[in-house]
Amino acid sequence: MYKGITAALAMTAAATAFAPYGIAKDTKKMGGSAVLSPVGTLKWSDVAGFPGVQMTVLQGNPDKGPHHSMLKLPGGFTAPLHHHTSDHYVTVVAGTVVFTVDGKETKLPAGSYFSFIGKKQHITKCESGPDCVLSVDSRGKWDVLLDDGKPAAKKK
Repeated sequence: MYKGITAALAMTAAATAFAPYGIAKDTKKMGGSAVLSPVGTLKWSDVAGFPGVQMTVLQGNPDKGPHHSMLKLPGGFTAPLHHHTSDHYVTVVAGTVVFTVDGKETKLPAGSYFSFIGKKQHITKCESGPDCVLSVDSRGKWDVLLDDGKPAAKKK
């Protein structure tokens, strides 16, 4: 009985010892792609209707659908009560963003995360001082609708 257990353990140990080599070999076959964008290569564009606000598109097209982008809000910036049609998930890269949601103000410094789902209304501010930079994963086209449901600004 012990010989059977010993043999099974030996086979398991041998398979485990060589598993990383098989995994590494398969990973090389997988290929894939990478996008590497040093900060100096990012092209920032002004966002119509919001003086000082800029966007750089990392992947996709914010005018048409899902995309990854970064937004830069100048220190002291405030956007009035609004919502977005598409759900989006965001990381604060720099600065401190202040949101007012349901009458409650919350400060989110660099490294913080937030999401707005289901057209949730909010007020967005960037505290005075350094610009706020946000990394955005939007599940649809990008828009800003004021609380009256009208677009904040016409596109250029």
